[in-house]
Amino acid sequence: MGATLFKVDVDGVKVPVVFEEDKSLPLASVEFIFKDSGVLASSKAGLVTLSSSLLNEGTKAKGSQKFASELEDRAINLSASSGNETFVFTIDSLKEQFNYGLDKLIELLKDPNYTEDTFKKIVTKRVGVLTRKESDYDYTAKNGLKSILFKGSNLALPRLGSVESIKSIKLDDIKNYINTHLYLDNLIVVVGGDFDKKEIEEFVKKVAKNLKRGKVEPLPYITPSDIKEHKEVNRETQQAYIYFGAPYNMKISDKERVVGQVASFILGSSGFGSRMMEEIRVKRGLAYSAYSRFIVGKTSSYLFGYLQTKLKTQDEATKLVQEIIDNFVKNGVTKEELESAKKFYLGYEPLSSETLPQRVHRAFDEYYSGAGLGFSKEKLKIIQNLTLDELNKFIKEHKEIANLSVFTVTNKKK
Repeated sequence: MGATLFKVDVDGVKVPVVFEEDKSLPLASVEFIFKDSGVLASSKAGLVTLSSSLLNEGTKAKGSQKFASELEDRAINLSASSGNETFVFTIDSLKEQFNYGLDKLIELLKDPNYTEDTFKKIVTKRVGVLTRKESDYDYTAKNGLKSILFKGSNLALPRLGSVESIKSIKLDDIKNYINTHLYLDNLIVVVGGDFDKKEIEEFVKKVAKNLKRGKVEPLPYITPSDIKEHKEVNRETQQAYIYFGAPYNMKISDKERVVGQVASFILGSSGFGSRMMEEIRVKRGLAYSAYSRFIVGKTSSYLFGYLQTKLKTQDEATKLVQEIIDNFVKNGVTKEELESAKKFYLGYEPLSSETLPQRVHRAFDEYYSGAGLGFSKEKLKIIQNLTLDELNKFIKEHKEIANLSVFTVTNKKK
Protein backbone atom coordinates (compact mmCIF):
# COMPACT_ATOMS: atom_id res chain seq x y z
CA MET A 1 0.00 0.00 0.00
CA GLY A 2 2.76 2.43 0.90
CA ALA A 3 2.84 5.27 3.38
CA THR A 4 0.15 7.95 3.53
CA LEU A 5 0.14 11.47 4.93
CA PHE A 6 -2.75 13.22 6.66
CA LYS A 7 -3.21 15.86 9.32
CA VAL A 8 -5.04 15.77 12.63
CA ASP A 9 -6.68 19.01 13.78
CA VAL A 10 -5.95 19.69 17.45
CA ASP A 11 -7.33 23.04 18.58
CA GLY A 12 -6.51 24.61 15.22
CA VAL A 13 -3.05 23.04 14.95
CA LYS A 14 -2.72 20.67 12.00
CA VAL A 15 -0.48 17.87 13.26
CA PRO A 16 1.16 15.95 10.36
CA VAL A 17 0.83 12.16 10.56
CA VAL A 18 2.94 9.84 8.41
CA PHE A 19 1.27 6.41 8.40
CA GLU A 20 2.70 3.10 7.21
CA GLU A 21 -0.08 0.52 7.53
CA ASP A 22 0.90 -3.10 8.22
CA LYS A 23 -1.67 -5.71 9.21
CA SER A 24 0.60 -8.71 8.72
CA LEU A 25 1.57 -8.72 12.41
CA PRO A 26 -0.21 -7.25 15.47
CA LEU A 27 2.50 -4.65 16.09
CA ALA A 28 2.58 -0.94 16.85
CA SER A 29 5.50 1.39 16.20
CA VAL A 30 4.81 5.07 16.88
CA GLU A 31 7.09 8.09 17.16
CA PHE A 32 6.17 11.54 18.46
CA ILE A 33 8.77 13.78 16.85
CA PHE A 34 9.42 17.41 17.76
CA LYS A 35 11.19 19.24 14.95
CA ASP A 36 13.77 22.01 15.52
CA SER A 37 14.31 20.63 19.03
CA GLY A 38 17.38 18.46 18.76
CA VAL A 39 20.96 18.92 19.88
CA LEU A 40 21.39 22.01 17.69
CA ALA A 41 18.58 23.80 19.53
CA SER A 42 20.83 24.45 22.52
CA SER A 43 24.21 26.17 22.80
CA LYS A 44 24.96 24.25 26.02
CA ALA A 45 26.90 21.17 24.96
CA GLY A 46 25.18 18.01 26.18
CA LEU A 47 21.99 19.65 27.48
CA VAL A 48 19.60 18.04 25.00
CA THR A 49 21.04 14.53 25.26
CA LEU A 50 21.04 14.89 29.05
CA SER A 51 17.37 15.92 28.87
CA SER A 52 16.51 12.74 26.97
CA SER A 53 18.43 10.75 29.61
CA LEU A 54 16.27 12.28 32.34
CA LEU A 55 13.07 11.47 30.45
CA ASN A 56 14.23 7.84 30.34
CA GLU A 57 14.25 7.78 34.15
CA GLY A 58 10.49 7.38 34.62
CA THR A 59 8.19 9.70 36.55
CA LYS A 60 8.66 11.60 39.78
CA ALA A 61 5.80 9.70 41.42
CA LYS A 62 6.97 6.19 40.51
CA GLY A 63 10.68 6.57 40.00
CA SER A 64 12.82 4.88 37.41
CA GLN A 65 12.58 1.22 38.46
CA LYS A 66 8.83 0.96 39.01
CA PHE A 67 8.02 2.89 35.84
CA ALA A 68 10.38 0.70 33.82
CA SER A 69 9.08 -2.56 35.31
CA GLU A 70 5.48 -1.64 34.43
CA LEU A 71 6.58 -1.30 30.81
CA GLU A 72 8.73 -4.43 30.84
CA ASP A 73 5.86 -6.53 32.23
CA ARG A 74 3.97 -5.81 29.00
CA ALA A 75 7.01 -5.91 26.66
CA ILE A 76 6.64 -2.22 25.78
CA ASN A 77 9.57 -0.08 24.74
CA LEU A 78 9.01 3.59 25.60
CA SER A 79 12.05 5.81 25.12
CA ALA A 80 13.15 9.39 24.59
CA SER A 81 16.02 10.24 22.24
CA SER A 82 17.51 13.23 20.44
CA GLY A 83 19.10 13.80 17.07
CA ASN A 84 20.75 16.91 15.72
CA GLU A 85 17.42 18.37 14.59
CA THR A 86 14.67 16.46 16.41
CA PHE A 87 13.58 15.19 19.82
CA VAL A 88 11.66 11.90 19.78
CA PHE A 89 9.45 9.74 21.98
CA THR A 90 9.13 6.17 20.67
CA ILE A 91 6.61 3.49 21.57
CA ASP A 92 7.15 -0.05 20.25
CA SER A 93 4.78 -2.78 21.41
CA LEU A 94 2.23 -5.38 20.52
CA LYS A 95 -0.89 -3.67 19.24
CA GLU A 96 -2.94 -4.89 22.20
CA GLN A 97 -0.51 -3.17 24.61
CA PHE A 98 -0.22 0.09 22.70
CA ASN A 99 -2.89 2.02 24.61
CA TYR A 100 -1.16 1.15 27.87
CA GLY A 101 2.12 2.41 26.44
CA LEU A 102 0.38 5.58 25.31
CA ASP A 103 -0.96 6.17 28.83
CA LYS A 104 2.57 5.73 30.19
CA LEU A 105 3.86 8.36 27.76
CA ILE A 106 1.18 10.81 28.92
CA GLU A 107 2.10 9.97 32.51
CA LEU A 108 5.72 10.79 31.69
CA LEU A 109 4.84 14.08 29.98
CA LYS A 110 2.81 15.17 32.99
CA ASP A 111 5.31 14.14 35.65
CA PRO A 112 8.97 13.88 34.53
CA ASN A 113 11.36 12.64 37.18
CA TYR A 114 12.53 16.12 38.18
CA THR A 115 14.30 15.12 41.37
CA GLU A 116 17.80 16.14 42.44
CA ASP A 117 18.74 12.51 43.05
CA THR A 118 17.80 11.51 39.50
CA PHE A 119 19.53 14.56 38.09
CA LYS A 120 22.73 13.78 39.99
CA LYS A 121 22.53 10.17 38.82
CA ILE A 122 22.38 11.04 35.11
CA VAL A 123 25.11 13.67 35.47
CA THR A 124 27.39 11.18 37.23
CA LYS A 125 26.71 8.59 34.51
CA ARG A 126 27.43 11.08 31.75
CA VAL A 127 30.66 12.30 33.36
CA GLY A 128 31.73 8.66 33.63
CA VAL A 129 30.98 8.06 29.95
CA LEU A 130 32.89 11.18 28.91
CA THR A 131 35.84 10.30 31.12
CA ARG A 132 36.08 6.88 29.45
CA LYS A 133 35.82 8.52 26.04
CA GLU A 134 39.02 10.45 26.70
CA SER A 135 40.81 7.29 25.57
CA ASP A 136 38.45 6.78 22.61
CA TYR A 137 40.53 8.44 19.91
CA ASP A 138 37.93 7.97 17.17
CA TYR A 139 35.54 10.01 19.32
CA THR A 140 38.23 12.64 19.91
CA ALA A 141 39.10 12.93 16.21
CA LYS A 142 35.47 13.06 15.08
CA ASN A 143 34.65 15.88 17.50
CA GLY A 144 37.88 17.63 16.51
CA LEU A 145 36.90 17.56 12.85
CA LYS A 146 33.46 19.01 13.64
CA SER A 147 35.13 21.80 15.62
CA ILE A 148 37.04 22.76 12.45
CA LEU A 149 34.24 22.37 9.90
CA PHE A 150 31.55 24.07 11.98
CA LYS A 151 33.59 26.51 14.04
CA GLY A 152 31.45 28.96 16.03
CA SER A 153 28.20 27.01 15.59
CA ASN A 154 26.29 24.54 17.77
CA LEU A 155 27.30 21.76 15.40
CA ALA A 156 30.91 22.22 16.57
CA LEU A 157 29.90 21.19 20.09
CA PRO A 158 30.11 17.51 21.13
CA ARG A 159 26.62 15.95 21.27
CA LEU A 160 27.28 14.36 24.66
CA GLY A 161 28.92 17.52 25.98
CA SER A 162 32.21 17.76 27.82
CA VAL A 163 32.90 16.99 31.46
CA GLU A 164 32.96 20.75 32.11
CA SER A 165 29.75 21.53 30.24
CA ILE A 166 27.83 18.66 31.86
CA LYS A 167 28.93 19.75 35.34
CA SER A 168 27.72 23.28 34.56
CA ILE A 169 24.17 22.13 33.66
CA LYS A 170 21.47 22.50 36.32
CA LEU A 171 18.17 20.68 36.70
CA ASP A 172 16.42 23.96 35.84
CA ASP A 173 18.24 23.98 32.48
CA ILE A 174 16.66 20.63 31.60
CA LYS A 175 13.23 21.78 32.78
CA ASN A 176 13.54 24.92 30.70
CA TYR A 177 14.62 23.03 27.59
CA ILE A 178 11.71 20.57 27.84
CA ASN A 179 9.19 23.31 28.62
CA THR A 180 10.27 25.46 25.66
CA HIS A 181 10.72 22.85 22.92
CA LEU A 182 8.23 20.00 23.28
CA TYR A 183 5.31 21.98 21.88
CA LEU A 184 2.19 20.88 20.04
CA ASP A 185 3.07 23.31 17.25
CA ASN A 186 6.24 21.47 16.21
CA LEU A 187 4.91 17.92 16.59
CA ILE A 188 5.07 15.29 13.82
CA VAL A 189 3.64 11.80 14.43
CA VAL A 190 4.95 8.75 12.58
CA VAL A 191 2.81 5.61 12.82
CA GLY A 192 3.46 2.06 11.69
CA GLY A 193 1.35 -1.02 12.26
CA ASP A 194 -2.16 -2.40 12.48
CA PHE A 195 -4.12 0.86 12.86
CA ASP A 196 -6.92 2.63 11.07
CA LYS A 197 -7.16 6.38 10.55
CA LYS A 198 -9.79 6.90 13.26
CA GLU A 199 -7.66 5.14 15.89
CA ILE A 200 -4.69 7.31 14.99
CA GLU A 201 -6.70 10.53 15.18
CA GLU A 202 -7.93 9.56 18.64
CA PHE A 203 -4.54 8.77 20.14
CA VAL A 204 -2.83 11.79 18.54
CA LYS A 205 -5.47 14.05 20.13
CA LYS A 206 -5.08 12.22 23.44
CA VAL A 207 -1.35 12.94 23.58
CA ALA A 208 -1.66 16.42 22.07
CA LYS A 209 -3.95 17.56 24.89
CA ASN A 210 -0.97 17.22 27.21
CA LEU A 211 1.29 19.47 25.13
CA LYS A 212 1.50 23.24 25.40
CA ARG A 213 1.25 25.64 22.50
CA GLY A 214 4.41 27.52 21.59
CA LYS A 215 6.75 28.53 18.81
CA VAL A 216 10.19 27.07 18.27
CA GLU A 217 12.60 28.94 16.04
CA PRO A 218 13.61 26.98 12.92
CA LEU A 219 17.17 25.71 13.13
CA PRO A 220 19.56 27.64 10.86
CA TYR A 221 21.52 26.05 8.01
CA ILE A 222 25.19 25.72 8.98
CA THR A 223 27.66 25.94 6.10
CA PRO A 224 30.90 23.99 6.64
CA SER A 225 34.17 25.85 6.36
CA ASP A 226 35.80 25.70 2.91
CA ILE A 227 39.17 26.76 4.28
CA LYS A 228 41.54 23.81 4.32
CA GLU A 229 42.70 23.39 7.88
CA HIS A 230 44.79 20.62 9.45
CA LYS A 231 44.94 20.11 13.21
CA GLU A 232 46.34 17.36 15.38
CA VAL A 233 46.51 16.47 19.05
CA ASN A 234 48.99 14.19 20.80
CA ARG A 235 47.83 11.20 22.82
CA GLU A 236 49.36 7.96 24.07
CA THR A 237 48.37 6.07 20.93
CA GLN A 238 50.06 3.44 18.78
CA GLN A 239 48.44 4.62 15.54
CA ALA A 240 47.10 7.76 13.91
CA TYR A 241 43.37 8.45 13.76
CA ILE A 242 42.68 10.62 10.71
CA TYR A 243 39.24 12.24 10.26
CA PHE A 244 38.60 14.44 7.24
CA GLY A 245 35.74 16.52 5.87
CA ALA A 246 34.74 19.21 3.41
CA PRO A 247 31.70 21.23 2.30
CA TYR A 248 29.15 19.51 0.07
CA ASN A 249 26.72 21.91 -1.58
CA MET A 250 23.51 19.92 -1.48
CA LYS A 251 20.08 20.53 0.04
CA ILE A 252 18.12 17.66 1.56
CA SER A 253 15.11 18.47 -0.65
CA ASP A 254 17.15 18.40 -3.88
CA LYS A 255 16.39 15.22 -5.82
CA GLU A 256 19.84 15.42 -7.37
CA ARG A 257 21.20 14.19 -4.05
CA VAL A 258 20.36 10.70 -5.35
CA VAL A 259 23.13 11.19 -7.93
CA GLY A 260 25.33 12.23 -5.01
CA GLN A 261 24.57 8.94 -3.24
CA VAL A 262 25.90 7.03 -6.24
CA ALA A 263 29.02 9.24 -6.33
CA SER A 264 29.52 8.72 -2.58
CA PHE A 265 29.15 4.95 -2.97
CA ILE A 266 31.93 4.86 -5.55
CA LEU A 267 34.22 7.26 -3.72
CA GLY A 268 34.17 5.79 -0.24
CA SER A 269 30.94 4.47 1.26
CA SER A 270 30.78 1.04 -0.39
CA GLY A 271 33.61 -0.61 1.55
CA PHE A 272 35.72 -2.95 -0.56
CA GLY A 273 35.62 -1.76 -4.15
CA SER A 274 35.41 1.93 -3.26
CA ARG A 275 38.18 4.28 -4.38
CA MET A 276 39.22 4.92 -0.78
CA MET A 277 39.63 1.25 0.09
CA GLU A 278 41.22 0.34 -3.23
CA GLU A 279 43.89 3.05 -3.12
CA ILE A 280 44.57 3.20 0.61
CA ARG A 281 44.28 -0.43 1.71
CA VAL A 282 44.48 -2.73 -1.31
CA LYS A 283 47.21 -0.97 -3.29
CA ARG A 284 49.31 0.52 -0.48
CA GLY A 285 48.33 -1.28 2.73
CA LEU A 286 48.16 1.98 4.67
CA ALA A 287 44.99 1.15 6.61
CA TYR A 288 42.70 -1.73 7.46
CA SER A 289 39.68 0.40 6.56
CA ALA A 290 39.11 3.75 4.86
CA TYR A 291 35.70 5.30 4.51
CA SER A 292 33.93 8.43 3.31
CA ARG A 293 30.36 9.51 2.62
CA PHE A 294 28.22 12.55 1.95
CA ILE A 295 26.06 13.54 4.93
CA VAL A 296 23.01 15.54 3.85
CA GLY A 297 20.62 17.06 6.38
CA LYS A 298 18.34 20.04 6.81
CA THR A 299 20.90 21.94 8.85
CA SER A 300 24.15 20.99 7.09
CA SER A 301 25.66 18.94 4.27
CA TYR A 302 29.26 17.81 4.08
CA LEU A 303 31.76 15.14 3.08
CA PHE A 304 32.90 13.05 6.04
CA GLY A 305 35.54 10.33 6.20
CA TYR A 306 38.11 8.57 8.34
CA LEU A 307 40.90 6.02 8.50
CA GLN A 308 43.50 4.72 10.91
CA THR A 309 47.12 4.18 9.94
CA LYS A 310 50.57 3.71 11.42
CA LEU A 311 52.10 6.78 13.02
CA LYS A 312 54.96 6.81 10.53
CA THR A 313 52.55 6.80 7.54
CA GLN A 314 50.01 9.39 8.70
CA ASP A 315 51.39 12.13 6.42
CA GLU A 316 51.46 9.78 3.43
CA ALA A 317 47.88 8.62 4.11
CA THR A 318 46.58 12.18 4.58
CA LYS A 319 48.19 13.29 1.34
CA LEU A 320 46.75 10.29 -0.46
CA VAL A 321 43.19 11.05 0.67
CA GLN A 322 43.52 14.53 -0.84
CA GLU A 323 44.92 13.06 -4.07
CA ILE A 324 42.07 10.53 -4.33
CA ILE A 325 39.41 13.23 -3.98
CA ASP A 326 41.23 15.62 -6.33
CA ASN A 327 41.37 12.87 -8.96
CA PHE A 328 37.73 11.96 -8.34
CA VAL A 329 36.59 15.55 -8.95
CA LYS A 330 38.83 16.02 -11.98
CA ASN A 331 38.32 12.73 -13.82
CA GLY A 332 35.07 11.31 -12.47
CA VAL A 333 34.27 7.60 -12.45
CA THR A 334 34.38 4.71 -14.91
CA LYS A 335 31.52 2.88 -16.57
CA GLU A 336 32.37 -0.23 -14.54
CA GLU A 337 32.15 1.69 -11.26
CA LEU A 338 28.76 3.12 -12.21
CA GLU A 339 27.38 -0.30 -13.21
CA SER A 340 28.60 -1.81 -9.94
CA ALA A 341 26.88 0.96 -7.94
CA LYS A 342 23.65 0.48 -9.91
CA LYS A 343 23.62 -3.25 -9.21
CA PHE A 344 24.06 -2.61 -5.50
CA TYR A 345 21.28 -0.03 -5.17
CA LEU A 346 18.79 -1.82 -7.40
CA GLY A 347 19.38 -5.05 -5.48
CA TYR A 348 19.70 -3.62 -1.97
CA GLU A 349 16.85 -1.10 -1.92
CA PRO A 350 14.02 -3.69 -1.76
CA LEU A 351 15.84 -5.45 1.10
CA SER A 352 16.15 -2.17 3.04
CA SER A 353 12.37 -1.96 3.52
CA GLU A 354 11.52 -5.51 4.60
CA THR A 355 10.66 -4.75 8.22
CA LEU A 356 8.05 -2.38 9.63
CA PRO A 357 10.63 -0.14 11.42
CA GLN A 358 12.58 0.17 8.15
CA ARG A 359 9.46 1.22 6.22
CA VAL A 360 8.38 3.66 8.93
CA HIS A 361 11.85 5.22 9.01
CA ARG A 362 11.91 5.51 5.21
CA ALA A 363 8.46 7.12 5.13
CA PHE A 364 9.46 9.73 7.70
CA ASP A 365 12.67 10.52 5.82
CA GLU A 366 10.68 11.01 2.61
CA TYR A 367 8.30 13.41 4.36
CA TYR A 368 10.91 15.24 6.43
CA SER A 369 13.28 15.82 3.51
CA GLY A 370 10.51 17.33 1.41
CA ALA A 371 11.03 14.75 -1.34
CA GLY A 372 7.51 13.38 -0.82
CA LEU A 373 6.12 10.00 0.17
CA GLY A 374 6.98 7.29 -2.33
CA PHE A 375 10.22 8.98 -3.35
CA SER A 376 12.16 5.74 -2.82
CA LYS A 377 10.58 4.33 -6.00
CA GLU A 378 11.50 7.47 -7.94
CA LYS A 379 15.00 7.20 -6.49
CA LEU A 380 15.45 3.76 -8.04
CA LYS A 381 14.36 5.08 -11.44
CA ILE A 382 16.84 7.96 -11.18
CA ILE A 383 19.65 5.51 -10.41
CA GLN A 384 18.57 3.06 -13.10
CA ASN A 385 18.52 5.77 -15.79
CA LEU A 386 21.67 7.58 -14.63
CA THR A 387 24.28 7.86 -17.39
CA LEU A 388 28.04 8.05 -16.99
CA ASP A 389 28.12 11.55 -18.50
CA GLU A 390 25.45 12.78 -16.06
CA LEU A 391 27.28 11.36 -13.06
CA ASN A 392 30.68 12.76 -14.08
CA LYS A 393 29.15 16.15 -14.82
CA PHE A 394 27.64 16.13 -11.32
CA ILE A 395 30.98 15.21 -9.72
CA LYS A 396 32.88 17.95 -11.57
CA GLU A 397 30.30 20.51 -10.41
CA HIS A 398 31.09 19.68 -6.77
CA LYS A 399 34.71 20.78 -6.56
CA GLU A 400 34.05 21.98 -3.01
CA ILE A 401 34.50 18.42 -1.68
CA ALA A 402 38.23 18.76 -2.40
CA ASN A 403 38.55 21.57 0.19
CA LEU A 404 39.55 19.05 2.84
CA SER A 405 40.04 19.81 6.50
CA VAL A 406 41.74 17.13 8.60
CA PHE A 407 41.90 16.39 12.32
CA THR A 408 44.40 13.78 13.50
CA VAL A 409 45.00 12.13 16.84
CA THR A 410 48.64 11.07 16.83
CA ASN A 411 51.68 10.52 19.03
CA LYS A 412 54.66 12.65 18.14
CA LYS A 413 56.78 10.94 20.81
CA LYS A 414 56.56 7.72 18.83
